[in-house]
Amino acid sequence: MEAPLIELRGVSRDYQAGDQPLTVLDQIDLVIKTGEMVAIVGTSGSGKSTLMNIIGCLDRPSRGTYRISGQPTGELVPDALAYLRREHFGFIFQRYHLLTSMTALANVEMPAIYAGMTAKNRQTRALTLLSRLGMAERLGHMPGQLSGGQQQRVSIARALMNGGAVILADEPTGALDTASGLEVMNILKELNRDGHTVIIVTHNLQVAQYADRIIEISDGRIVADRKTRDQSAAVPQRPATAPSPAHPWRAYWDRFAEAFRMALTAMASHRLRTLLTMLGIIIGIASVVSVVALGEGSRQRILKDISAMGTNTINVYPGKDWGDMRSGKVRTLIPRDADALAQQPYVDTVTPVVTKSVTLLYRNISVTAQVNGVGEHFFRVRGMELAEGRLFDLEAVRSNAQYVVIDQNTQRSLFKDFPDRVIGEVIMLDNVPCRVIGVTKKLDAAIGDTESLNVWTPYTTAMNRLIGQQYLRSITVRVAESVPTTVAEQSVVKLLTQRHGAKDIFVSNLDAIRQTIEKTTQTMTLLISSIALISLLVGGIGVMNIMLVSVTERTQEIGVRMAVGARQSDILQQFLIEAVLVCLLGGMLGVALALGLGVVVAFSGSDFKLIYSTASMVSAFLCSSCIGILFGFLPARKAARLDPVVALTRE
Repeated sequence: MEAPLIELRGVSRDYQAGDQPLTVLDQIDLVIKTGEMVAIVGTSGSGKSTLMNIIGCLDRPSRGTYRISGQPTGELVPDALAYLRREHFGFIFQRYHLLTSMTALANVEMPAIYAGMTAKNRQTRALTLLSRLGMAERLGHMPGQLSGGQQQRVSIARALMNGGAVILADEPTGALDTASGLEVMNILKELNRDGHTVIIVTHNLQVAQYADRIIEISDGRIVADRKTRDQSAAVPQRPATAPSPAHPWRAYWDRFAEAFRMALTAMASHRLRTLLTMLGIIIGIASVVSVVALGEGSRQRILKDISAMGTNTINVYPGKDWGDMRSGKVRTLIPRDADALAQQPYVDTVTPVVTKSVTLLYRNISVTAQVNGVGEHFFRVRGMELAEGRLFDLEAVRSNAQYVVIDQNTQRSLFKDFPDRVIGEVIMLDNVPCRVIGVTKKLDAAIGDTESLNVWTPYTTAMNRLIGQQYLRSITVRVAESVPTTVAEQSVVKLLTQRHGAKDIFVSNLDAIRQTIEKTTQTMTLLISSIALISLLVGGIGVMNIMLVSVTERTQEIGVRMAVGARQSDILQQFLIEAVLVCLLGGMLGVALALGLGVVVAFSGSDFKLIYSTASMVSAFLCSSCIGILFGFLPARKAARLDPVVALTRE
């Protein structure tokens, strides 16, 4: 014997009212067969709507069993109940419950999207249903542009979209005028003749007379169950079924596209709120990208300045370390040490260095400058270039030649009245006349005093003619390219310790300075990035807060989607996509803001440049996506776990 279509045994439904439970349905026994047209009538508060919600799998009974075609529903998970709503039931609501952001055609197509029907099939079926109901001229109209009767026709078409073997109509004429109500009831009667099982919930006895069977309910109990006409000779027909679903992957893509479209619609309808939600993400991403660009720009600028001072070099000084008060008394660092170092395989070039502050005199102009006695390789070691003239060579060093190379600061100070008469002119270094043979280019270095006056002369000339000493202030070693600086540094210390019989020197190198600066820059970048990440965190909390508000505002929409068969994953996906879109768009605007800052800096006339990292931009997008997923998940899960019947009834 075939199981009845709908069977309720001992079904009760309790609600909590304060501290006491309130029984709305009490021990309901009901059987409805395929092809029947049943009216459930009762006064307001009698429990008829609760009974319809349980029959339509929008609600669950507190006690008793409910079977559909012999299948018990009590232990079914939410997605299994969604399957029953999607494949077996079609809902017609008193207030229509059409989504206001979608056209009549799109509202009708919606259940088929969740059923996995192909786009072509669902559009064809929706057009057929709307045309059959006299809505062919209103396909592209929004619900607000339709009359009450037209909206109810759209609702009926939506109920039939997936087949609608069982039509559940909750007060289908309650919001309509008499003429429209009559049309709707005639449509329901016609659907019943076509084989649909129709269950009407109403308090209007005139509407109930259209049914073949009237079930009266009062105070949660069935008090009458009578037939209005004999159906014994009628043979129920099978209603027209919906086209077969598409391939599972195609069906999933259609559901994703629907969720994506609805997310865009929700964002567009609340533009200002969406922008304010993005603000924290925009500021955070812009800060992170800008800070990384600023740090990289600073690092490269500093490295460039260090390179201008001489790359891969080691400076050797007398004494134990910086600040050694006895270093001035250590006189064991001599030119022969420089000669010995020059013979080592790990050395590229070597230059001795002695210094003294002297008075420069040219005609009637006198200035104080730093004279540097250096070797012929000094300018190569330090990476300095000539602006004009030439440099002194090994022969000049050996012959104590009274030559000097000056910097551009000295040129401006001594030769301001004769800027073109520099090379070949004789200047006095204290009491020693020297001929100017070259002028160096300006070093754009941020490290050191770039405004001081410097002149360079052979170290032999400085030692024998100016200072009168035979020991050196320092030795500068340029390390061979293939040798690590640390290895060369250890070898220099070992060699000079052996030569002097004790360790009376210390060394420093620009590579160590560079590493220190790089570490400092990285630390500062990390620190400021951490502050920017706090902004991202605040932005993420803002996203979560707004998404929770959005869930509250759109509770009824969620209920409608669940009623037509949306799975929990479909609802979760829709709100999660919206959160991720907000964050991704915020990330894009944040990166654009950071790039705009770089343009402003570039056009400000400064020679400093922000150097952007592709990795930081990609990381920014990944970060914004993760924020969307992380902070959007809780509101999305809340939306997905809403009780369909509660969501539908919430205004």
